Formats: sequence, structure tokens, C-alpha cells
Amino acid sequence: MLRIMLFTGALMILTACMSPPKGVDCSGDVATIYGQRLGTTTGRIFDLVNSFSVAKDDVVVESGPLQSTDRLHYIPAAITKEGYLAQRISAKQFRLINPQRNTMITYTCE
Repeated sequence: MLRIMLFTGALMILTACMSPPKGVDCSGDVATIYGQRLGTTTGRIFDLVNSFSVAKDDVVVESGPLQSTDRLHYIPAAITKEGYLAQRISAKQFRLINPQRNTMITYTCE
């Protein structure tokens, strides 16, 4: 009986560790790169600590591996395959910058 309980517990832990991240719905402030506010949006953020993705209306933008020479002084960032600059500002704030369209979206997750 104890073996079955241990096996079941181990299986539950492995299943929880292997399940994909659920994502969090976050509000986003849309602005120009120079800070002129353009409006708001929402997106679902999937935070993997060293990377993140944003999903909205069947479109997913993945940051790829975030890099920083010193995470205490510099924001971890990456260039997405779409050409956006993806930044992890904090544990609850993420930013996508589109230089071609002079826009950025700063997502804040509660």
C-alpha cells in the first residue's frame, strides 16, 4: 500500500513539473518608443523566467533566451524572430518593442 501511495505521489509531482505553463492574462499599455500613449491592450503571458511568450488572438510571440551581462543593472532582453525587442522588466512586467512601427507594449501582470 505504501509503495502505491509513493508511486502515485511521484507520478503527480512529475506530471505537475511536465505540464506546460498556464499563462496569465495581463494588461498592456501601448505607446510610441518615445512614450506617447496610444492605448491599451491585453495579452496572455507565459513566463518561463529565462524567456517568455505573449499570446493574443491566435498569435504567439516568443522572446527566446533572455540575455543580460548583469541582471542587477541591465534588463534581460532578446530579439524575437519577428524582429521585436523583448524585455523582462520585472517578475510582473514584460515589454515588446517594435522599432519598425515605433511602438512598444508594456504588459503588467497582477
